[in-house]
Amino acid sequence: MALPTTRTGFKEHCLRKLGYPVIEINVEDMQVEDRIDEALSYYWDYHFDGVSKEYYKWVVTADNITNKYVQVPENIIGAVRVFDIGDALSTNNLFNIRYQIALNDLYDLTSFNQSLVTYYTNMQHIQFIEELLVGRQPIRFNRNINRLYIDMDWSKLQVGDHIIAECYQIVDPETFPDVYKDRWLLAYAAEKIKYQWGANITKFDGMQLPGGVQFNGSKIMDDAGAEIAKLEQEMISSYSLPVSDMVG
Repeated sequence: MALPTTRTGFKEHCLRKLGYPVIEINVEDMQVEDRIDEALSYYWDYHFDGVSKEYYKWVVTADNITNKYVQVPENIIGAVRVFDIGDALSTNNLFNIRYQIALNDLYDLTSFNQSLVTYYTNMQHIQFIEELLVGRQPIRFNRNINRLYIDMDWSKLQVGDHIIAECYQIVDPETFPDVYKDRWLLAYAAEKIKYQWGANITKFDGMQLPGGVQFNGSKIMDDAGAEIAKLEQEMISSYSLPVSDMVG
């Protein structure tokens, strides 16, 4: 059978992995949905395929200037940086360093035998100076309130200006259904459901059924817990990106 591409198919695949319909899985449907949500949340937090780098643009409003933040969509889980704002060395005036270099070197740069190395080196040096003297705009972001605070002088901005930020957003499986095919996610969600199954029947531990069979929910929980820990370690060691500079 093909790998799932819908949430329903994903749920059914996990239940079959646990033995359904040969054996009854004593987990209510809402509990299954909750465990899938938990698995997806962990996947988005740690898997390098769980998020994508995006560039968001906001048009500055009067409320933004007053509140000193912009509202961020709920699918954003981290913010890396905000692109140049204000009148640092990168302004577009006649006496700007970048403007003067481009103006003075433009003819030479169009020459057939002229290399771009000098121009590129100068631009890198100017960028280095900007990093030292101006630095990046300090930002603060908390995904629980969905606000991106930019610590700067907002009075320099006008209504209608633009703010562009580099962010990480979750890869929504409803939009990109290949997420449901992920081998690690399928295994992790199945073990989360298995753990819930064991928790549901622990109160019947030791109860004997016809034929001498006994309930052992604790054993199911222990087995699932061990697999969950193993899968989470695999996530950190094999599927997580190295720690980087991200606010969120």
